[in-house]
Parts: sequence; C-alpha cells; structure tokens
Amino acid sequence: MSDEVKMALDEATEAMQKTIDHLEFELSKIRAGKANPAMLDGVKLDYYGSPTLMKNIANVSTPDPRTITVQPWEKHMLDAISKAIIEANLGLNPQNNGDLIIINVPMLTEERRRDLSKRAHAEGEHARVGLRTSRKDALDFIKQAQKDGLPEDEAKMGEAKVQELTDKFNKKIDDLIAAKDKDIMTI
Repeated sequence: MSDEVKMALDEATEAMQKTIDHLEFELSKIRAGKANPAMLDGVKLDYYGSPTLMKNIANVSTPDPRTITVQPWEKHMLDAISKAIIEANLGLNPQNNGDLIIINVPMLTEERRRDLSKRAHAEGEHARVGLRTSRKDALDFIKQAQKDGLPEDEAKMGEAKVQELTDKFNKKIDDLIAAKDKDIMTI
C-alpha cells in the first residue's frame, strides 16, 4: 500500500473516530429515565464574569436512579446554578435546599420515550453525515494522488479500503443507536 493511500486511510480513520466520539457524547446527554450526571454536562453559567461549565464549579452526583444532586463549591452559586439548569431547557426542575440543589428526574411517558428515540436516531443521522464527509475527503485525496501518479490499482484498492472503513464505522453507529434506543424504551 502506498504512502498516499495509507495517509488517506489514517486521516479518514481519525475523522471517523472523532465522529463516533461526538455521537457517544451527544447520546449520553439524552436521558433514558435514569438520573445521570452527564445530563448536566452542557450546562454553562456565569462564574465571575466568564461562562463556565457547571461541572467545573460544582460536584454533580446521583445518589439514586431518580435523583441528581449538585453541590457547588461556593454556596452563593446555588441560585445561579438553579437558573442555569432551568435556562438549559432540559425539562428538569431544580430545588434549592440551601446546601445543595436536588433534581428529581421524572419517569418518562411513552410519548416522551418516542421523542427521545427520534432524537437519538437524528444524532445517528448527523454522525452518518460526518462519516460520509470523511469518506468523500479520503476518496478525493486518493483521486488527486492518482492524478499525481499513483497507480490505478493502488487507487482502487485504497477506495475499497475507505469503503470498508466507512462500513465498519456505520456499524458502530447502528450499534450505538440500537443500544440507546433499547435503553430509552426500557421501562
């Protein structure tokens, strides 16, 4: 295998893995009826004039499957954290007891489960678009290398390897979505 094809495959593999990592992160934010500290990962609030992730100024934990607690390191941040959780539009209702914030995660209705499942499938579709973009970039690189003197059989082999790689990562996406769908739909 030529250096050009190897380089195209390495870059495509790296880009596709980043796509999978991003999908896993996005799927972790979709709640499946169980409390999970990752549900609050994207929540930002104003901390002394700069937007800061809540996990950087508070301890987020789940004492039981239906509750999330947020223990700020500075008590005066309780109100700001409550406000940030509400503004994040996560469908959660934080309760401030003076020491920490308690969030009760409600049971999911069947309709809400279907909505979350659709959202998970939409995230999977976004990931597939990312894979197709990575595949196109790799194929374009190989075609350019062929114009610059790469033998045709090397180019064809490289294109087949890129497709093989794309199929492998598509299978990973299917597996992740199926697992999340099962998690969401399980009562």
